[in-house]
Amino acid sequence: MHTLTVDLADRTYPIHIGKQLIGNSTLLAERIRGRQVYVVTNETIAPLYLDAVLSSVQGYQVDTTILPDGEQHKSLEVLNRIFDGLLTARHNRTTTLIALGGGVVGDMAGFAAACYQRGVDFIQIPTTLLAMVDSSVGGKTGVNHPLGKNMIGAFHQPRLVLADTDVLHTLPERELAAGIAEVIKYGLIADHKFFEWLEENMDALLQRDEQALAYAIKRSCENKARVVALDEKEGGVRAILNLGHTFGHAIEAAQGYGQWLHGEAVGAGMVMAADLSHRRGSLSAGDLARTTALIERAGLPIKAPADMMPEDFLSLMGVDKKVLDGRLRLVLLQAIGEAVITTDIEDALLQETFAACRGQ
Repeated sequence: MHTLTVDLADRTYPIHIGKQLIGNSTLLAERIRGRQVYVVTNETIAPLYLDAVLSSVQGYQVDTTILPDGEQHKSLEVLNRIFDGLLTARHNRTTTLIALGGGVVGDMAGFAAACYQRGVDFIQIPTTLLAMVDSSVGGKTGVNHPLGKNMIGAFHQPRLVLADTDVLHTLPERELAAGIAEVIKYGLIADHKFFEWLEENMDALLQRDEQALAYAIKRSCENKARVVALDEKEGGVRAILNLGHTFGHAIEAAQGYGQWLHGEAVGAGMVMAADLSHRRGSLSAGDLARTTALIERAGLPIKAPADMMPEDFLSLMGVDKKVLDGRLRLVLLQAIGEAVITTDIEDALLQETFAACRGQ
């Protein structure tokens, strides 16, 4: 088992990465402060792993909500089911919510924990690669609005992250590729050596080699933990973690949440960000080619949907969280391993990127 630490003073918490962690009652008990536990999962994950979690929290008052599966259910309406369950079972402010699932479950359970009685503890047990390397770490929680992804939410750090690599054996191939998109992101924004490692080991990741997966998760979490410790609430450097996301969120919203997986949209979005970076003269043609090739090797889209017009992107990107004082902010690349945040975006070059990166 590898253990990393997200260093946030009195809210510091561990990330444990390894095998057979879901049923580890000792690790959970160390981070549960009260006598009540509320498990939030979904209808896909519950038959696979809920019993293991319930067996690890015996001796507590334990209640459960099972949500429908899918990004299209990440809404205030569905979130209210968690509050209904907490109130009906009379959970108090010493309760601990456990998020058992992928990014949707983690974001929703975390947001519920941030709001319930003005803030209670929660624990992340991610069951997808994307959640292990990205959404479970850093305290971003929230739900979607029809006009924008994750526009309603809060920063609320977990008490613990348990990343059990055994669960990745049941992960569909499409979900695996979606998680690899976020892994590639860390290499692109701040870790050139990791990007090179991914070029050499992409086949092993796609074949679910245990050592390769464990290393990729560890290195990704190290990168994210370092950035979050520097800038918890995205006032500055943390925004580099959004490489490809402004484009990607527009794709998700335009296509309907759940039609494109988050990682698929981010994959295409990172190609768009790299393309724009090259057109602005900062990213070399060689680095653009390497970026596009690695994303394609992961089984991810490298083109935006053919039916998305430039005006669709601009309209949806205009309500993105990263817009500041009416100006669009984008994360672009100076080189592989070096990201930059800018509002100095030439409209003509952006239009060229929309045209070049649109599917046929």
